[in-house]
Amino acid sequence: MKRREFLTWVGIGGLATYLPVALAACSPQKTELPLTVSATNSEGYQSIGTLDQLTEKGQLLSKELAIGSVLVIQKPDNPQEVIAVNPSCPHAGCSVNWKADQNAFICPCHDSKFAADGQLLEGPAEEPLKRYEAKLEGKTILVKAG
Repeated sequence: MKRREFLTWVGIGGLATYLPVALAACSPQKTELPLTVSATNSEGYQSIGTLDQLTEKGQLLSKELAIGSVLVIQKPDNPQEVIAVNPSCPHAGCSVNWKADQNAFICPCHDSKFAADGQLLEGPAEEPLKRYEAKLEGKTILVKAG
């Protein structure tokens, strides 16, 4: 094989290697919102699911609201009311989970514990979870988006 042929094949190989990457980077991206999130209503609330879904799962997490991620639970002493919090632990940013048997949000990273209303029960976190305004309208769960 001559030097010229070798360089031609190396060039073609390099082009063939990077062409798919270049095409993927230039193609338009499709983004789809989950079906559980609806448009903001006139009062600034967004629907994130139904009471039936919440009862079935024990908690509803939505990452598609204008305010960011929201975790919704039923109020332990009144299942016809809902509580919405930011699920990011203020200590290290891990996502907390609702543990109904303990009536608390628990951080899986360092075991910080928060009450149903987001108040800090045990550290190492030093601040409560941020709470959002939430309500039921019929069986639809609405969270204030702004």
